[in-house]
Amino acid sequence: MWIADKWNDYEVLDTSEGEKLERWGDYLLIRPDPQVIWNTPRTNPGWKKRNAHYHRSSKGGEWEFFSLPQEWSIGYRDLSFRLKPFSFKHTGLFPEQAVNWDWAASIIRKAGRPLKVLNLFAYTGGATLSAARAGANVTHVDASRGMVAWAKENAQASGLEDAPIRWLVDDCVKFVEREIRRGNHYDGIIMDPPSYGRGPKGEIWKMEENIFPLLELTARLLSEDARFFLINSYTTGLQPAVLHYLLGACIARRFGGQIESGEIGLPVTDTGLILPCGASGRWFR
Repeated sequence: MWIADKWNDYEVLDTSEGEKLERWGDYLLIRPDPQVIWNTPRTNPGWKKRNAHYHRSSKGGEWEFFSLPQEWSIGYRDLSFRLKPFSFKHTGLFPEQAVNWDWAASIIRKAGRPLKVLNLFAYTGGATLSAARAGANVTHVDASRGMVAWAKENAQASGLEDAPIRWLVDDCVKFVEREIRRGNHYDGIIMDPPSYGRGPKGEIWKMEENIFPLLELTARLLSEDARFFLINSYTTGLQPAVLHYLLGACIARRFGGQIESGEIGLPVTDTGLILPCGASGRWFR
């Protein structure tokens, strides 16, 4: 398991009864987590001193606020991220992804030349900013105009407003198809597709049904000297070995290189255990 254990401004303090107690900078949040199926004693005082609590319900869920600002910031290494609670328990950042940011950044720094990196389903830009800080020219693509605007705000907060980042609001599949027709290529590709979603014209996306054709398509954008490809999944039941096989079939068969796959996780302060937070597959030279 790859563990995101380099945070100072974030930590999972405790987990119990389907929820996790987290510290986001100076604020404590309680949010649901489907992996937390145990019922252990809630001895951490933070459970009662939370600043906000997201409650699940038959209608989806809602936030209960106590003393939480509308917006605040936390840092990771030399990056800064603006946070705010919004729909379906999210804050605008997935801290477990830091372990993947660091992995890609290490490859970029060692490349000996500026790499062209494509970040698909790029959300609020954690991977984009980390890659840009490491020296890459990044194309950031997300279908949500609001998420791309948020990512730009994070870039400005991190002092990367002038970094070589191309910000695009676009459907990721259609963008990849156009890039193939244009003859464009990338040295590194990052993708974090949703488990389920709808396209601009109501098209239904299901990870287990659509990921293989998308991966086949996106692999065509890799340059002959490509250095890495990272795919992440939060889809329940999609094991790391499946991502491993997909990368082997779509990329390693053509480019050679190495593949590794595994769960990503976050350390839990009170217990010393690791909370699993999805799976990732990595191809690299």
